[in-house]
This record gives sequence, structure tokens and C-alpha cells, in this order.
Amino acid sequence: MENFTYYNPTKLHFGRHVIENLGKSAIKYGSRAILIYGKGSIKTNGIYDLVVKELNSHNIEYTEYSGIKSNPLVDDVDSAVEQAREFGAEMVIAVGGGSVVDSGKGIALTVPSSHKAWDFYSRKEKPKKALPLLSVLTLAATGTEMNPVSVLQNHQTDQKIGYAHPLMYPAHSFLDPQNTISVNKEYTAYGIADLTAHSLEAWFGVGDASLSDRIVISIIQEAMEYGPALLNDLKNYDLRAKIMYAATLALNGLTNNGRISGDWGVHALGHEMSLLYDVPHGASLTIAYPAWLKFHKYKLNKRILSLGKHLFSSYSTDDTIKKLEEFFQKIGSPTKLSDINLQNEDKISRLLASMNTNKAQGIHHKLNDDDRSQIIELML
Repeated sequence: MENFTYYNPTKLHFGRHVIENLGKSAIKYGSRAILIYGKGSIKTNGIYDLVVKELNSHNIEYTEYSGIKSNPLVDDVDSAVEQAREFGAEMVIAVGGGSVVDSGKGIALTVPSSHKAWDFYSRKEKPKKALPLLSVLTLAATGTEMNPVSVLQNHQTDQKIGYAHPLMYPAHSFLDPQNTISVNKEYTAYGIADLTAHSLEAWFGVGDASLSDRIVISIIQEAMEYGPALLNDLKNYDLRAKIMYAATLALNGLTNNGRISGDWGVHALGHEMSLLYDVPHGASLTIAYPAWLKFHKYKLNKRILSLGKHLFSSYSTDDTIKKLEEFFQKIGSPTKLSDINLQNEDKISRLLASMNTNKAQGIHHKLNDDDRSQIIELML
């Protein structure tokens, strides 16, 4: 087992009506906030009203920045930063899914500095402090609510980059499964796919960590058992709670303990699909993972076999990959580029060029241009 340091300062509030703790938690950090959210669904499902009620009841003034999109943009982060600075915000309150919380992390990191957000994400500058971030989660998927990682797109540089820093842990995260009930079937499935992919990235990291392996397997088993049930009963609170908890555990650091790290090569490949064609993050992962596994099936034979044994009682590499692909198909997530109409030769050439330009690969399992070409062939 590799040496590790586990640190997670996020205070997680989980369950029914936990948003009632928002105001008394926020007032500890000041009385002025920037409230960020997406395209307005929180105003139709009632979550916005609950948040505003909490802020008003504790005399917290706020300015709003809305319109954060899926596959979030650094442009929105920089615009919100300027607004927060002018308002004198003392904290960031992010209400939404992973894209909103990731944007909130970038805002919180950038406001106290004299830099643009991309200066940090591109590693040109190192942050020295950040505003407190409080997240109210409305989608179970990315695990961003309990980790220090944020991913942003920059269309000026044609990059989608992940950045991690201890200053980006949310101070508080509020997870009420009721707040995910309005998420449609498609994006609920993408969230299930995302948490599964996070677990797999840890599985294919480097290091002998048997307990972390057991945690990974248990999280994926939760997704496989309760995910399809949830998709057939979207208003079921208990099923929403199981998936929400699994998504948080999949990326709060537990699964990497005892390893050098996860690999993240599949995420790197998937990011290029999102960058160029706005493919939903979870959908990009279910296309990339089977192809990545097929490409690595000899190099990673033992790990794939072990995965198959625990998840499917399978003792075949090919069968394990097939069964994983079938699970993604069962929940309605695409597994081929053709499933999302990206089989066009020009689009595929552009995708490969972007992957090669941005050197899409893993931390441990490196890829060259020819490797990426072969993986794309396996995605068709």
C-alpha cells in the first residue's frame, strides 16, 4: 500500500430539509454573498425560494449570477468574479449540479486575487486564498460537493482542464435527495454513469489498496443495483438518496487512499468530446470507457479480470468489458460515437486532432497519437 494523507474539510449536510442549515452556516463567513446557479430550473422547482428564504432570514445580502451551463465556461467564472468583487462578496453560494459547483470553486479561488481564473487552471499562478464556498447540490453525479477539484472549458485556448487545490474544498455542502427528484431520466442516467466512471478511474490507479478496492466495488454495486431501479421510479426519495450518497463517496478521496492516484485517462478523452461537441460529461465517459478498456485489455488484464470477478462473477476480460458496456446501455447512456451522431469522418478527424493537441491521456497509463487513433476506432 502506498503512503497517503487523507484530508477533507467539507462539512456535509445530508438528508431531508438540510437546506434549513444554510443560513446559520453562511452567516459565519459574513453578510454578503454571490449566489450562482444555472439556467433557472431552481426557480421552477422551488429550490431557489428555499435558498433565498435562508439568506433573508439571516440578513445575508446577495447578488445573483445565473446562466452557468453544463460543461462550464471560464468566461462565466471571470464575469461572476468581477460581479462578486464589485459587490464585495464574502462567500460564494453555488446552487446546482457539478457545473455550477465547479464554477463556484473557480470564482471562490479567483475573487481574492488579481488574476483571471485561467491563470490558476493553466498553472501559471498559484492561489494564496479563497472565499468560502457553500454548495446546494441538485444533481448526483460529479462528487464535486466534497472534493477540491474543478473542471472548466476555455474556447479561446480550445482546452478543457481540471484543476485541484485544497483551497477549493467547499466549506459546507447541502445534499437533500429531494432536490434531485426533478432531474430527468437522461441526466439521472448520466449521473449514474459519472459516479461509476469515477470509481473505475480509482480502480485503474497505481497501488495495492485492498480496502480502497472494496470501497470502489461497493460504490459501483450500488450504482448497478439501484441505478436502473431509480430510472424506473424517478420520484423515489430512497433511491435518489442511495445514488446521491454513492456519487459523493466515489470522488471524496476515499477510493484513492493507498494508491498513488487514479488514472483519469478516460476523463481526459471524454473532455475533448464535451469541448468540441458539448457532449454531456457522463455520456462522454460511457463512450470512452469501453473503448479504453478494450485498448488496454492485455496491459491491464489482471485488473480487468479482478473487476469482472467482483462485479459480474466473470473470469473473462472480454466478458467483463461487454457486461460493463451492457450496464451503460441498460441505463440509457451511449456507448458508441454513432449513438450521439458523431460517426461523421470530419467530426472524428477533428476529435482526434483535439485529443492529440491536448495530449489526452492518463496519469499512469500514457497514450500517444497512434493509441488515441486506435481508441477512437474502438468508439465507432
